[in-house]
Amino acid sequence: MAVDVRTEIVIDAPLARVADYAADPSNAPSWYVNIRSVRWETPPPLALGSRAAFVARFLGRELAYTYEIVEYEPGSRLVMQTAQGPFPMRTTYTWEALDPGRTRMTLRNTGSPAGFAAVTAPMMAAAMRRANRKDLAALKKLLEG
Repeated sequence: MAVDVRTEIVIDAPLARVADYAADPSNAPSWYVNIRSVRWETPPPLALGSRAAFVARFLGRELAYTYEIVEYEPGSRLVMQTAQGPFPMRTTYTWEALDPGRTRMTLRNTGSPAGFAAVTAPMMAAAMRRANRKDLAALKKLLEG
């Protein structure tokens, strides 16, 4: 069973500020509830092919995974994916200027869990949706504050 979780939020900040901050993996621990640390595996700045190793806590388990940037249109779209582990994941950010001072950010996670993770996919999707809402709310508070 595939997982496809999409959340969005409107942030009262210019598109460039939102996109630049959210696209930088180094900032992830400041707004992602579950991410504990990030380590660049390729030199910054972010570009197609960049890789970053994340350590997160999700559903009571510590997870270590590496994302690779597979699409990047600065200020518009970022797609990163990982293939290792029981739950290969693809994360997509999109940004849209609603006006000069407001930006809509969309966060989408898709994946196809295997093994035992496939059985728990509906529960994982619900937990991801809750976490993503918290993450985007934290990003909004950080960038508007």
